Amino acid sequence: MTHAWTQNLLYLALLLGLAFPLGNFMAKVLEGERTFLHPVLGPLERGLYQLMGVREDEDMGWKAYGWSITLIKLLGLAAVFLLMKTQAALPLNPEHQANVATDLSFNTAVSFITNTNWQAYGGESTLSYLTQMLGLTVQNFISAATGIAVLVALVRGITRRSATGLGNAWVDLVRSILYILLPLSFVYALFLVSQGLIQNFSAYVHTAGGQVLAMGPAASQVAIKMLGSNGGGFFNANGAHPFENSSPLSNFIQMLSILAIPAALCISFGRLVKDRRQGWALLAAMTLIFVGALAVCTQAEVKGNPALTRLGADQTASVVEGLEQPGGNMEGKELRFGPGGSALWATATTAASNGSVNSMHDSFTPLGGLVPLWLMQLGEVVFGGVGSGLYGMLMFALVGVFIGGLMVGRTPEYLGKKVEAFEMKMASIAILLPCAAVLIGTAISVLVANATASVSNPGPHGFSQILYAWSSASNNNGSAFAGLNANTHFYNYGLAMAMLLGRFGVFWPVLALAGSLVKKKYTPESLGTLPTHTPLFVGVLIGVVLLVGALTFFPSLALGPIAEHLALH
Repeated sequence: MTHAWTQNLLYLALLLGLAFPLGNFMAKVLEGERTFLHPVLGPLERGLYQLMGVREDEDMGWKAYGWSITLIKLLGLAAVFLLMKTQAALPLNPEHQANVATDLSFNTAVSFITNTNWQAYGGESTLSYLTQMLGLTVQNFISAATGIAVLVALVRGITRRSATGLGNAWVDLVRSILYILLPLSFVYALFLVSQGLIQNFSAYVHTAGGQVLAMGPAASQVAIKMLGSNGGGFFNANGAHPFENSSPLSNFIQMLSILAIPAALCISFGRLVKDRRQGWALLAAMTLIFVGALAVCTQAEVKGNPALTRLGADQTASVVEGLEQPGGNMEGKELRFGPGGSALWATATTAASNGSVNSMHDSFTPLGGLVPLWLMQLGEVVFGGVGSGLYGMLMFALVGVFIGGLMVGRTPEYLGKKVEAFEMKMASIAILLPCAAVLIGTAISVLVANATASVSNPGPHGFSQILYAWSSASNNNGSAFAGLNANTHFYNYGLAMAMLLGRFGVFWPVLALAGSLVKKKYTPESLGTLPTHTPLFVGVLIGVVLLVGALTFFPSLALGPIAEHLALH
């Protein structure tokens, strides 16, 4: 299966090549510089500020900034919830979808405002076109933009010297949507339509054989679903549905778009802090972890299922009627994509907080399934979500410089700002709160009869299903081991609480940390300062990320995918 490894190399080359021009463009937007889009979008931007009553030059302290982000999320929560509860009486509902149950409406609304996009429902069998567009697609833009906004606020906290404000949240949101997310999504949606993705308001097609072909405005939602690291599918099968992912080319471009903005933001960070080497160091750390995870997942899926091998089943690639049939572990996978394309998507979607799927992760081999589970448990910082992945990785970077400072016996510094007790407390809260939600939620689930009744496969794999659900929700990913029935009162409300903690419990400490850093004076670099752009620091950063993940989750992983792997062999 050499083509799987060739695809991986091509993917990495294009991803890193795209990161530089896109990252430089986004940095210009976030700095407020003029771009080629300003002649067209500039008047609209100024008009929006007037309509909102926002002054572009007005600075906010970290609390005001945080409450602004919280307000727009709460308004979004109310809007999506009300749309789902009243969709039966609203237009653009050709299939006459009924109003959605209260617990599922709450879970879904929370899911989309937090950029999790966890789906305990089938899109084509549950939601109207209006709910999908006005509710979910709008939140895909806003939730991604809030991640970028919080990141920009943190960068200002690091770069500003003895200031008090972190910028204007409303301005950062408008610029992120207007100049970055909307133009990219518009062009991307046109490409997807050219590849065969549907974009219409037609009624569902009922064939003579009794089959039903769902219709709808899918391409426009898929574009921002992928670019904004959202992941919620228009259809229940998500990226495995031919109307949502039509060809090997659309599959590859969609995989590339998952990590495009998160990777490019590392380059933006280097430009924003006036030291491009800082961005390269963060990008290097993310890429090295990603490459290792991708290699393990690809090898596990390409090699195939040893249980089938022992039974004499041929899992090697073959050619039938001139068409290559992929070998390896094909359970739960599309023939169009094979185990290589499925492993790459699974690794990318869980390295980012995307959560879209083009195969069933529940059907991966134990080691193949361990990789996406482990990537989420690292905190979604290996590229991570749009904005949120980088500010999460910066929390680990601060921990790294703190450890380095202790080793040389001086106050640690990051980019000229001293890292002291308060900053360490906020970084620790941001890193550990999602971890606590995962472990506590999993522990409760295995003790509650209603929760364990949702498991389709008792034993280590069933435990992995539960652990995966809580890891996905708490880290705002949204993918799932499909064998778990999560549409119950317990999981709808419980996972919703985990999603809220995973988003609000992280960005509030990040903003508090930024508010503390912005007031500090700049400290010039000296001989005792730990350089944060060197291969040594990249190694320290990777070590911190892996060590936190290993110490926190190894016991639970040993009970799930590791135990299953040992039993399988």
